[in-house]
Amino acid sequence: MSIYGHLWGTDETRALLDDDGRTRMWLEILGALAEAQSELGLIPAAAANAIGARVREPVDLEAVATETRATGHSTLGLIRVLQRGLADDAREWIYYGATVQDVSDTWTGLIARRMLDIADRDLGAIDAALARLAGEHRDTVMLGRTHGQPGLPITFGYKAAVWLAEVRRHRERVAQARPRLVVGQLAGAVGTQSAWGSDGPELQRRVMERLGLGVPEIPWTSSRDRIAELVVLLALITGTLAKVGNEIYNLQRPEIGEVAEAATEGVVGSITMPQKHNPERSEHLVTLARVVRSSAGLALEGLVGEHERDGAAWKTEWELLPRACGAAAVSLRLGAELLDGLQVNRDRMRSNVEAQNGYVLAEPVMLALGEQIGPRRAHELVHAAATRGLAAGVSFREALAADPDIPDVDLDELLQVESALGAARELVDRVLR
Repeated sequence: MSIYGHLWGTDETRALLDDDGRTRMWLEILGALAEAQSELGLIPAAAANAIGARVREPVDLEAVATETRATGHSTLGLIRVLQRGLADDAREWIYYGATVQDVSDTWTGLIARRMLDIADRDLGAIDAALARLAGEHRDTVMLGRTHGQPGLPITFGYKAAVWLAEVRRHRERVAQARPRLVVGQLAGAVGTQSAWGSDGPELQRRVMERLGLGVPEIPWTSSRDRIAELVVLLALITGTLAKVGNEIYNLQRPEIGEVAEAATEGVVGSITMPQKHNPERSEHLVTLARVVRSSAGLALEGLVGEHERDGAAWKTEWELLPRACGAAAVSLRLGAELLDGLQVNRDRMRSNVEAQNGYVLAEPVMLALGEQIGPRRAHELVHAAATRGLAAGVSFREALAADPDIPDVDLDELLQVESALGAARELVDRVLR
């Protein structure tokens, strides 16, 4: 889509996954195959040279589409169009012994390599933005919330460090997945490389070497775990970014007002409400993650296939992989932009803590009382005092002081925010180290 395409893919992913990009990569694979076959004497050298020259020329995609529909075969249309530009002694040897799945799975290995590169690059930018936020706001006090309600004070640096640690686990996953996923395919009809006899393994090695791909230990025509792993990895990454986006979306509400997306000149939030500044990036991160998660479910369905080849399982990937890759690339880009430009309102964070009238400091009071009267009895007394105080609209300090059953404790010390921060700042330091 020329109008809405930027929401669902990037220039990088479109160049990889649209008709032109996919066909160019398939032609590269066919050229590598012909060259390697010529070296092993499997096809004439002159034919390999002619095929190599042909696959470097522009291809009429409309003609390919017409032939594909006419033949009902996934690659015969491309073969026929390529043959039109070849002499008789060369056209018979194009695509010799290979299957459509050999080409498409090898293309998938190339896509996996590029998507892991994109993920590594953009997660690196997100990592840097989060590390900066965690360091700058190590001591910036804000409300910690559980079940949507004020809990205890934390620091914004702590929140950013939690996100950062999760992002770094994804970076580890990307690195660990590379040798498993950046792998090609040259299996032949049923996976045994039968068309090339004893030369099959060496032919595969030479083709993959030309393409910069790994050689699988055994063909994987019926084993779709590589595709499932790639899409699930993208779902994990976009899920984290959606969680961050959803948090920023909520903290940006005017009644909370603790963070805000950077404004973009010219962007309009609403046609009917011109005052609005909508959290476009953070909201769209949630949308994109849903798209990728739905693709991950389909990819997992592909793990169950029949015998040595199953088109029902395998061809589903042709639809889900471009969708997942495009959405993940947009998510990574938006995540980096969002966090790099995030505006943090320290004063509002502090005032939201103070607006709780001391009730978010119930835990340190309860713990101190527990040393005198036992933790269960302390919980009962503090809970009762807090319930009465909230109902009466008085501060937590007043509620505690009015309860004769509560022993004397140093409320001035216990009702300081720092008494409830625990190891928040030290945990930030540990992540940053």
